[in-house]
Amino acid sequence: MDPLQPLISLLEQASAERDRRFMEHQRLRRVADAAQAQFDQLAGYRREYAERFSDPFRRSGALELMQCYQGFMTRLDDAVSQQQRILDQAGERVSAAHAVLLEGEMRVASVTKLIERRRAEASLLLQRREQKATDEFASRIAWQRSAAANALGGF
Repeated sequence: MDPLQPLISLLEQASAERDRRFMEHQRLRRVADAAQAQFDQLAGYRREYAERFSDPFRRSGALELMQCYQGFMTRLDDAVSQQQRILDQAGERVSAAHAVLLEGEMRVASVTKLIERRRAEASLLLQRREQKATDEFASRIAWQRSAAANALGGF
C-alpha cells in the first residue's frame, strides 16, 4: 500500500468539499446578482415615477391625486428599502461563502503541499539508500581487491 494513500484520500475529500463550497458560492453570487437587478429595477421605476408625476401635481394641485401619489411613493420607498436589505443580506452571504471557499482552497493547498513534501522526503530517503548501497558495494569491491592483492603479494 502506498504510504501516501491516506493523504491522497484526504486531498480528494478536501477537493470535493472545496468544489461544493465553490458551487454554493456561485449560487449565492447569482442570488445576489438577481437581488441587485431587482433593486436597480425598483429604484429606476421609483425615479421615473417621481419624475413623471411630479410636474402634473404641481400644476393641478388636486389634493386627492397628491395623496395617492404620496402613498404610492411611500410604498415604493418601502419596497426599495426592503430590497436594499435583501441585497445587503445577499452580499453578506456571498462574503461568508467566499471566506468558506478560501478556507477550503487553503486546506487543499495545505494537503497538496504536505503530499509534495512527503514525496520529496521519500525520494531523498530512496536516494540515500541507493547511495548507501552503492557506497557499500564500492567498499566491498575495494576490500576484495585489497584482500586479493595481499593474497597475491604474499606469495
